[in-house]
Amino acid sequence: MAHVVSASLGALGPLLLKLTGLLTSEYGRLKGVRSEIMSLRCELSSMHAAANKYTMLEDPDVQVKAWMSIVRELAYDIEDCIDKFIHRLGNGVCHSGFKEFLRKTAQQLNTLGDRYGIADEIDELKARIKQVKELKNSYKLDDTPCSTSSHTTVDPRLHALFAEDAHLVGVDGPRDFLSKWMLEEGNGTTKHHRRVLSIVGFGGLGKTTLANKVYQNIQGHYDCRAFVTLSQKPDKQKIIKDVISQVSCRDGYTKNTDDWDERKSMAQLRGMLQDKRYIVVIDDIWSAAEWDAIKYAFPENSCSSRIIVTTRIVDVARSCCLDGDNFMYEMKALSDVHSRRLFFKRIFGSEDCCPDVLKEVSNEILKKCGGMPLAIISTSGLLANKPAIKEEWEKVKRSIGFALEKNQSLERVSIILSLSYDDLPPNLKTCLLYLSAFPEDCVIERERLVWRWIAEGFISEERGQSQQEVAENYFYELINKSMLQPVDIGCDGKARACRVHDMMLEIIISKSSEDNFFTVVGIGQTSLANRHGTIRRLSVQHIDHELASALSCVDLSHVRSLTVKTSDCIKHLPCLLKFKALRVVDFADCEGLEEYIINGMEKLFQLKYLRLRGRSLSKLPSRIVLPDGLETLDLRDTSVNELPVGIIKLMKLRHVLVAGETKIPNGIGGMRNLRVISGFNITRSPADAVEDLGNLASLDELNVCLNHVESDEYKRHEVMLLSSLSKLVNCKLRSLEIISANGSLEFLSSWSHPPSALQIFSMSSDYYFPVVPKWIGRTLTSLVSLEINLTDLTEEGLCILGELPALLRLKLSLKTGPKDKVTVKGIGFPSLKEFSIFCTDGEGAYVTFVKGAMPKLEILKLPFTVSVAKKHGFSLGIEHLPCLKHAAAWLNKGATRSESQAEATAFMKE
Repeated sequence: MAHVVSASLGALGPLLLKLTGLLTSEYGRLKGVRSEIMSLRCELSSMHAAANKYTMLEDPDVQVKAWMSIVRELAYDIEDCIDKFIHRLGNGVCHSGFKEFLRKTAQQLNTLGDRYGIADEIDELKARIKQVKELKNSYKLDDTPCSTSSHTTVDPRLHALFAEDAHLVGVDGPRDFLSKWMLEEGNGTTKHHRRVLSIVGFGGLGKTTLANKVYQNIQGHYDCRAFVTLSQKPDKQKIIKDVISQVSCRDGYTKNTDDWDERKSMAQLRGMLQDKRYIVVIDDIWSAAEWDAIKYAFPENSCSSRIIVTTRIVDVARSCCLDGDNFMYEMKALSDVHSRRLFFKRIFGSEDCCPDVLKEVSNEILKKCGGMPLAIISTSGLLANKPAIKEEWEKVKRSIGFALEKNQSLERVSIILSLSYDDLPPNLKTCLLYLSAFPEDCVIERERLVWRWIAEGFISEERGQSQQEVAENYFYELINKSMLQPVDIGCDGKARACRVHDMMLEIIISKSSEDNFFTVVGIGQTSLANRHGTIRRLSVQHIDHELASALSCVDLSHVRSLTVKTSDCIKHLPCLLKFKALRVVDFADCEGLEEYIINGMEKLFQLKYLRLRGRSLSKLPSRIVLPDGLETLDLRDTSVNELPVGIIKLMKLRHVLVAGETKIPNGIGGMRNLRVISGFNITRSPADAVEDLGNLASLDELNVCLNHVESDEYKRHEVMLLSSLSKLVNCKLRSLEIISANGSLEFLSSWSHPPSALQIFSMSSDYYFPVVPKWIGRTLTSLVSLEINLTDLTEEGLCILGELPALLRLKLSLKTGPKDKVTVKGIGFPSLKEFSIFCTDGEGAYVTFVKGAMPKLEILKLPFTVSVAKKHGFSLGIEHLPCLKHAAAWLNKGATRSESQAEATAFMKE
């Protein structure tokens, strides 16, 4: 499918939203301006519709690609012009009434062209729009058929069906495990019933290969068998007929199905399989709807029939396993050992035969392959035809991204990975291309990514969902579709960060470069000669004098996003004043930031996201002026301890994340759009500013620090913080984290009415509540994660905590371990998945479980008191935790060797 279209839609979409917003604003009421906006929106809507049409093409010709590139650049330039227009009018807008606004604006419009040249820009853009229309007609693009390409290509997945065992590694274990599961009978009422195995994983991990090996291993146990591979747009009738042909062939004859309709085909297949023990593999399902459309063709008989499905999409895999005693198997990348074995086996016959001079570069190439069998096989095939010379292998390593699409040995990898990309809707393609901003192996925080998407204008509200909610849904959907790899998965099953497989990143960078979406300046790049058009987004991962000179010679006034990830870049970067259209500025681990950002920051009137990281940044320059439209200010991992006075004038600011010693600015209560506050130090801040936090009714997350000081002023800060928290009772505060260094949080005991929407509470302190605070109870029906310090653990306290209906994660830090056995009763904790206990005195605890206790618990971490265990017997009752996946226990200090062995033996038996 045409990836060139995705970036064009990514440029047109935000522009159309902006034009629609202008029509409903004060500017849209101006007669002349309104007609211009409506005319412009009409023309661009037509182009947008054409772009959507071309997404239907698998292989667009060069004219379509050329026209779409022109449209993309035009859309960017129009948006830049509109932004300047709004900004320059807005600077002079009078707020004394609408009539005065009209008079002032009319005066500005009369002189705008003379003063700023915007009138000339608008005329030029109109001429370009006309040219684009004429070009579309001359190319006769309206006659382009919206269908897939007519030429026939070989399915790149077929190789998996015919892979020789000698060329496979790491398959035997999963094959034998799944074969055993397939042949096992179900339990209880599901015995002998049909069961489904779904194999899910990233493209190229070997799902088809594994499914085929399981199929071949056990097919002799079944009367009927079939293996069908789906396309991205499968024909239901063709699939059913394919299965019929394979089944009937095994019966010794072939049915002629040419004249059968879908209904007859399905009825015939059901009849053929009704009383047979069958096994069917359905390879590469792309949606739950496809499964729903064909699953009824396979009858639920009592002959121990089996179905294997493979998919790249987690939700699809789950939907195939909803009923009965089914199983979802998640593919993993090959281990380092298996990766090396496969790689060297295909090149040299054995790892031992690899020359020492090639081992280092081999490791680097294998790292890029990331345990993906398809990538390892393809890359090793390419290297097998190269001389065993380090320089030649280094060239391959550097050019893997280019070779993915240009070299026949690696082309199959590109096709397989591109299938997943092509399946994405345009909005997700745009968001995925944005990942080209980040270097290899980068762990990308969810919030960092979604806030950047929002700042770029990629996200709009949908069906009552906020931009934040929509952006997070996009993030999780990309993980669901195996395009991103989840990192730091919480107890709710949601990832807090992600990374991109190196091979997938190469594909993304390649497509991004072709679409002029991101220009990446990195290690190994020596020039900007291959750049397409104006630089729109710039990621600097390495820069030297030569690249710096090249950058200084190009127009940077249209760069929307600047990402810098290396400490030595700042001294080579062009002046910030050259980047006039920036929406996103993201500097990580950079030295010399203070001097660089002071010149030109106030000129970045479109800036919405500012992230500065670097311990050498101790303060924001006093003369710095942050743009009015700023929405995110991230200063974590810096040494900044005070924000500029003008920060409270930024009414659009939503997220402020600072280092742990930063003062809360006076007047913060007026910043009513604030959603996330992290890192402010309560003790160092003015008491009035602390109390002012209670006026932030839109606050969603609050993370604050207290440094204990024995003084009346410190007590006043505690009172002010408690007052603020009490004011937030009716707000939507979802997450509260309080970090206290050597201080008491006793004042929280008197917190009577926490926000009912609270989902996360975490404390990090030397203080321990003597009992579970009264505010933790049935009113917190939304509490999902709780980290709290208690002096001791009692069954009464556990009962109180067990009444929290939504609690998924509970971490208890105990000052002293209980002196006797504590039993978790068979009631309460209906949703808990993770339970951890830590004892600061080193004595441990002895917690046991009865039947029905914590029925959904998956992770258990406990200290173990041998002395108490000896009195009651070594039995924790772990066998009563049916969903447990991971359990860890450690002995209290002073346990003898024999006691340790006894505990370990008892623990393992359970």
